[in-house]
Amino acid sequence: MNNTHVLEEAQRIINGERMMQYGEARASFTAIAKMWSAFKGIEISATDVAMMMVLLKVARSRHAIKLDSLVDIAGYAALADQMENRNDD
Repeated sequence: MNNTHVLEEAQRIINGERMMQYGEARASFTAIAKMWSAFKGIEISATDVAMMMVLLKVARSRHAIKLDSLVDIAGYAALADQMENRNDD
């Protein structure tokens, strides 16, 4: 799978099966941000959630870089952009 396919697969997942399984990303990440904020006692945004999920995938990739992790990283990066209102087409 080349890098175009990684990006296409990430786009397909975040706009397809994940959205159907978990609902709209902004609502989900906002809910997660509120829970994490309450737990940590600091303000965490929906964008922070997306970026921290990228970091989770990067940390896991230290041991083995797997295609599904790269797709997930691309997907979370796209969702971070969406959380910042730059990609609301």
